Amino acid sequence: MATSVGRRQPGLFARLGVHAEKSFLLDVTDLPFVFRLEPRRDRPHIEPRRREDAGAWDARIAGTLSALLGLVHGAADGDALFFSRDIVIEGDMEAVLALRNALDDAELDLSVEAAAAFGAAGAAAERIARRILPMASRVTGLALTRRDRS
Repeated sequence: MATSVGRRQPGLFARLGVHAEKSFLLDVTDLPFVFRLEPRRDRPHIEPRRREDAGAWDARIAGTLSALLGLVHGAADGDALFFSRDIVIEGDMEAVLALRNALDDAELDLSVEAAAAFGAAGAAAERIARRILPMASRVTGLALTRRDRS
């Protein structure tokens, strides 16, 4: 999916500048694994890993699934999450701010990006998701789509 996002939104990873070569650990605290993001301009990569096998990282962003999805989808304020300690940031703060700004500018919707990663079959998946995800968001309390999408 990271490769698909890189193709569809080339400015996202390019906007990171020197921070595109950094490793980010996305630690979803209510899941039994973490995600390692390497936003390389030419080959962005994200992979799930066991928490104990996360490897070295330049920056770590930790929080619940709801907090992190809310942050990506624009349903939650990053500053408020940070100061309330709903998310914890360690390591290279400048890299995290560059990532946050790039994500904000890209206005990503992870459901749309996931569907796009499936190519031609993704269009059908996106149509179904547009009908199901708003209800699933209300039931789960998770921001499963970008807040300004209808």
